[in-house]
Amino acid sequence: MNVGVQRGAIAAVQVLGLAVWFSMSAVVPSLRNDWGLTAGGAVWLTASVQVGFVAGAMTSTALNLADRIPPQRLLAASAAAAAVCTVALALFTDGLVLAVVLRLMTGVFLAGVYPTGMKLMASWAGSAGRGRTMGLLIAALTLGSSLPHLIAGLGSLPWRGVLLAAVAAGLSGSVIALLFLRPGPYAAPSAPVRNPRYALAMFTERGPRLANLGYFGHMWELYALWTWIPSFLLATGTASELPGSVEITVFLTMGIGGAVGCLLGGWGADHFGRPPAALAALLLSGLCCLASPLFFHAPPLLLFAFCTLWGAAVIADSGVFSTSLSEVADHRYIGTALTGQTAIGFALTVVSIQITPLLAEAIGWHYAFLLLAPGPLAGALAMRAFGKSATTPVPSPQGAS
Repeated sequence: MNVGVQRGAIAAVQVLGLAVWFSMSAVVPSLRNDWGLTAGGAVWLTASVQVGFVAGAMTSTALNLADRIPPQRLLAASAAAAAVCTVALALFTDGLVLAVVLRLMTGVFLAGVYPTGMKLMASWAGSAGRGRTMGLLIAALTLGSSLPHLIAGLGSLPWRGVLLAAVAAGLSGSVIALLFLRPGPYAAPSAPVRNPRYALAMFTERGPRLANLGYFGHMWELYALWTWIPSFLLATGTASELPGSVEITVFLTMGIGGAVGCLLGGWGADHFGRPPAALAALLLSGLCCLASPLFFHAPPLLLFAFCTLWGAAVIADSGVFSTSLSEVADHRYIGTALTGQTAIGFALTVVSIQITPLLAEAIGWHYAFLLLAPGPLAGALAMRAFGKSATTPVPSPQGAS
């Protein structure tokens, strides 16, 4: 299959397969009425997915699943299983306890979608173009994660209908993965033996350790922002004056804006190097955290522009970390390294997602996002040090283009 077509198919699978990720976040306002959902319950509906993702990623890492099972099959099965969990939630759930369990299982299966997609995408790009290629993948993740907000904002579907629409997207992604996706010419050979310890052993190597530390700082900010930006916007008092609705604003600023940021970050990584691209995004998103109180009472259009800039900056470096790690980790265990990286990173998101609304309750949404600033700033220090480390180029197989 043509390289461009295969990359596009992998990106499409990520958009569709990850649509169930934030599906519950998009319907929280409806659940406040239907279930009497409290703020704490809303936190757990999101945090449980992150906890499940961590559990699934750790299991995959321990078993080296991403390096032992054909990636297209693992991705297809995982996307289908995550969609089935969401079907069960939409059709058979009327309370928080079962919903949290099903969201936990959804996260477990999503751990087979995102990291596996990264490995597949990396197999279709040599070192020269890998930044742009991984940027495309993260752009797809961004659009897929924000898709439920678009579904909720465009129509008048009940919350169960929003979930089922996300399910239809996830199942479509599973079918595409099974029928069309294949590893590319830069695919690393299958792991010769199980080595679950590599996820920890990579931290003894300077390059992988610094790439991971940069990623962890980035993750402290990213998912807390994505989860709570609707609450921040609603608290500003100008939510009704934003373009469209809050849901549409979130899709445009975090989804479309974020996808553009990913593509720019990937382009910058290939043209200026991995560390400079990551540093620019980390510092800009960190400054947005610090500036957020200044824009809380800004006019609606200025607030929209600020959120668009933040939405682009906060995710622009995500593909850079994946690219960097794929180039300095042991190539026999790239899938394990990427899955281990995401497992620890998503564990951090559970903490920042839980703490942010507690801080908002204490001091107001006006200042709540200041909590996120240390993450990108610490990540910037790690990537500055990474820039001084030698990286290992990705070998080009004979005849590959």
